[in-house]
Amino acid sequence: MSKKVLGRGLGAFFPEYGDSGEQSEGSGQKEANRPVVDPKERVNVVLQIPVGHIRPNPNQPRTHFNETALEQLASSLKEHGLIQPVTVRYLGEKRFELVSGERRLRAARLAGMTEIPAYIREVEDDQLLALALIENIQREELNPIEVAIGYQRMIDELNYTQGEVASSVGKSRTTVTNQIRLLQLPDFIQAALRDDRITTGHARALINLKSEDQQKALLKKIEENELSVRELEVEARKLDKKRETGRKNKPSNPGIDPFIKDISERLRRTLSTRVDLKTRKNGGEIRISYYSDEDLERLLQLFESIG
Repeated sequence: MSKKVLGRGLGAFFPEYGDSGEQSEGSGQKEANRPVVDPKERVNVVLQIPVGHIRPNPNQPRTHFNETALEQLASSLKEHGLIQPVTVRYLGEKRFELVSGERRLRAARLAGMTEIPAYIREVEDDQLLALALIENIQREELNPIEVAIGYQRMIDELNYTQGEVASSVGKSRTTVTNQIRLLQLPDFIQAALRDDRITTGHARALINLKSEDQQKALLKKIEENELSVRELEVEARKLDKKRETGRKNKPSNPGIDPFIKDISERLRRTLSTRVDLKTRKNGGEIRISYYSDEDLERLLQLFESIG
């Protein structure tokens, strides 16, 4: 639990700050003899920190800040001050690093504040990203693409598994898996999702389409006709059915390898879904289709039982 420290300045916790502003004539000896707080008590406290001494979190997962909302928050801070402290860690030499609360820090600077309340905690380098991501997710301040990028960074930079990411942020593993899949979307769909022109449900339906032309066509329909996710799924199935019909009408390849055909059929029966095999000179690839989040969960459970 954090301790709010009243009547004691930064100098009591960090000697390099001193408290020259609190000294009066003739009190220098008294201040010099003042006991300094034990280093162990310099964390889990809330103190007034100079805004200029706080640097942003280099691992901040949030990249988009609404300027109008920032100005509104700055106006509120001018009138009422900052009620909820930011979280920082001490780097030494009068330097603090933000752990969470960048929006509040930006608004405080915009409001011209010189000091803000900050909760000081001990944080290791590899915890910065996780803590900033968790704080933003809990406050629902990240857009879906920022969340997906944050999850992927935890995997790439912190060597987390998807299960460990899920445990850290309080989500199911399937939710984390589906969120990361959004990064497979082309840039124009990611931009629509980031700008709140479509929902995550829309994006998940679009990700299953095989071509960007189809995705662009349906994205246009969503925006022009305000398609619901269910309506979009119907449209996507229609496109997929047309593609399948066209494929069936094509003359069959007489040179197809009977072994590959047999393996493909066996995989379809085992997985209860469509499976496509593409062979190359050396190796090849297996494409497994799924048609809903529940279908994906079923396949994941099947693979995990095999592993």
